[in-house]
Amino acid sequence: MDATEGYVPFQGYRTWYRIVGDISTGGPKVPLLVLHGGPGFPHDYLLDLARLSAGGRPVVFYDQLGCGQSDPPDDAALWVMKTFVDEVAAVRTALGLERVHLLGHSWGGWLALEYTLGRPPGLASLTLASTCASVPALAAEARRLKETLPRETQEILDRHEAEGTTDDPEYQLAEQVYFRQWICRLDPYPAHVQRSFANFNADVYGVMQGSEWNVTGNLKDWDVTARLGEIQLPVLITSGRYDEMTPVLVQTLAAGIAGAQRVVFSDSSHLAMAEEPDRYCEVLGSFLDRAEA
Repeated sequence: MDATEGYVPFQGYRTWYRIVGDISTGGPKVPLLVLHGGPGFPHDYLLDLARLSAGGRPVVFYDQLGCGQSDPPDDAALWVMKTFVDEVAAVRTALGLERVHLLGHSWGGWLALEYTLGRPPGLASLTLASTCASVPALAAEARRLKETLPRETQEILDRHEAEGTTDDPEYQLAEQVYFRQWICRLDPYPAHVQRSFANFNADVYGVMQGSEWNVTGNLKDWDVTARLGEIQLPVLITSGRYDEMTPVLVQTLAAGIAGAQRVVFSDSSHLAMAEEPDRYCEVLGSFLDRAEA
């Protein structure tokens, strides 16, 4: 499928994008705009979603500022929610996405919720993929999952976090024990998933979040649970059976958004679109078609 790449100007920097399919013809299917996770984790791991373009639906990916092929500003003051909400709007405007489906994965789901709650015009639907409505609730669930890891692994994680040495290879190996359980169960990781891990911007992640279970960044108090009832769109909520976004977190979304459809992928953890790409694209494509109709 043909793809177009380029840059959108944003706050004096450049945001890189990739469009799979043709949005210039105004075809019968509304484009899907994809918001990747992290913060700081580039879009590559989501590329299986490009399969939707084979059915005539353009799929738009972009790397958020500081990630992947977008510019990496040396300004930590930019790493706040508002920057990324404004960037969604800038991408839509620059690419002419007047009517669009929005999918946010993980942190991208928080971003999608924040953007949607601002009531922007032209949203056809919202897909919340392996995400939640509350960072404090996620941190509590992630700590619970961490406590099921081998004691030695927990001690390595705790020691390096206390000493501020999370860039130590020993810490990173211990993190992988958690990741293999609740982030991605594929072995080995597909090349496009590996690229996202290899190009992860830990500085953005550190400022905004911190570790999965020890959230110290500026998102630590983010919580829109009480506002979920404001969302008046077709909504699909997806998660994996072994997802770090546990049933407790996902059920809060489903209960708070009227009419939301919830789908659990039984052979997946946090990256269901990479772990079960065929079924994921089938479920998502069907939802988008129904939402459009």
